[in-house]
Amino acid sequence: MGDTLTEWAERYLDHLAVERGLSTNTLGAYRRDLRRYVTFCGKRDIAIPGDVDGSTIRSFVASVSASTWGEEARPYSARSVARALSSVRSFHRFVLREGGDDRDLGSAVAQPKLPRSLPHPLPVDDVARLMEAPDTATLTGLRDRAILEVLYGSGLRISELVGLDVDDVDLDEGFVRVLGKGGKEREVPLGGSGRDAVRAYLERTRPAFASKASRAALFLNQRGGRLTRQSCTRLLAACVEAVGIERRVTLHTLRHSFATHLLEGGADVRVVQELLGHASVATTQIYTLVTKDHLREVYYSSHPRARRGAVRRG
Repeated sequence: MGDTLTEWAERYLDHLAVERGLSTNTLGAYRRDLRRYVTFCGKRDIAIPGDVDGSTIRSFVASVSASTWGEEARPYSARSVARALSSVRSFHRFVLREGGDDRDLGSAVAQPKLPRSLPHPLPVDDVARLMEAPDTATLTGLRDRAILEVLYGSGLRISELVGLDVDDVDLDEGFVRVLGKGGKEREVPLGGSGRDAVRAYLERTRPAFASKASRAALFLNQRGGRLTRQSCTRLLAACVEAVGIERRVTLHTLRHSFATHLLEGGADVRVVQELLGHASVATTQIYTLVTKDHLREVYYSSHPRARRGAVRRG
C-alpha cells in the first residue's frame, strides 16, 4: 500500500511553500481545499491516490457546490468551487509527476470557465478625497496618509505593503522594492506624493512608534509592531466613511484604481503589467476592458450624435 492522501497532501504543500514560494495566503487556501478533499475521501474509505477516480473528484466538487459557509449559510461562489477543483487537479498532477499514481486524474474533470468579473476602480476625484482623509497633524494620520499614497501611487498588494522594510524604500531615487507573489522582486516608482508622505512618516511617526520589536519593518502600529492587513483594512474603512464615499472600497480597490488610471492616461499595458507584478499580460488586460467601458460612457454622454434621435444643431 502506498502513501496516504494525507501524506501526499502534506508533501504537495511543502512543494508549494519551498519550491514555488507561494504566499502565506495562497498556501492557506490550498491547505483548506486539500484538507476538505482528504476528509471527503476519508468518509468514503478512499485512503490512497490509487483509490481515487474521476467520479470521486466530480462528487467532491458537487459537495462543495452544494454546501454553505458562515452563520448566514451562504452558498459557495462559482469562483470558490472552481478554486477547490483547481487545487485538487494540481494536487493529483503533482502525485503523477512524483510517481504516486500512473493516471492523470488532474484531467479527469475539466476546469469550468468562469465569467470574467471586472474590477471597480474609484474615480480620480474620489481617490484624491481619500488621500486627504487622514489628519496629518497627528502621528497616526501621517502614517495612514503614507499607506494610502503607497497603495494607490505604487499599486501594491496589501501583503506587499505590510511586508515592506525601511531599506526597501529609496526616497532619493523615488522607488520602492517589493517582494511579490512567488518571491519575485520588482521595483516600483513611489511618485511625488508618495515620496513626500513616506518621508514625513519616517521623519516623525516611525521614530515615535519604534521599539525593539520593530526591527526593520516600515509601517508600524502604535506599539511598535509591524502593521497588519487587518489594521490597514480598518484605517481604510475609517477614511472612506470620513469622506462620504458610499460604495464598497477595499484595499485592493486602490490597486485596481492605480492600474485603470494609468491605462486611461495612456500607459502601455505591458508597463502596467510590470508595475503590478503580473506574471502574464492576460491578467493585466482585464483593466483595458474597464477603460473601454469608461471611454464608451464618456462618448455616449458627450458626443452630440452618439445616440439615436439626436437633435441636429445649427
